[in-house]
Amino acid sequence: MSKTVRLELVGLPDTDEDELRWLSSQLRRSLFELDVVDVRLARSASGVPSGAKSSEVIAAGTVVVTAAPFILRQVLQLADTWLKNRPVRGIKVELDRHMIELSGASVVERERLIDAFLAHRESADTDETDTEQPKP
Repeated sequence: MSKTVRLELVGLPDTDEDELRWLSSQLRRSLFELDVVDVRLARSASGVPSGAKSSEVIAAGTVVVTAAPFILRQVLQLADTWLKNRPVRGIKVELDRHMIELSGASVVERERLIDAFLAHRESADTDETDTEQPKP
């Protein structure tokens, strides 16, 4: 069973959409080095501008990763490492409608945040599995 995590780059005040698209493409290429099922640039939830040639618009700075649950820690660690020395303020991480932001905290604090976030998600998955009734 795969999980989908959404990574949204949080730009600096002077970061424009083209730069966010370029940075998200870089992050996407790095994530493909992991054993993930899929890595896509996210589609925008807003409407398509009139006169646009494509029926879908890429959401600037957002990458959607589909991976086995045990790979998610590697995905978040790679994103956290990738974040260093990039012209962005942080990365918002969304998994199962829960969100954290990897940003200005120390390395140790971000590691703890990732550990706590994934531990919470793993316990929620275990609870859901435990409450399922066996099929006859």
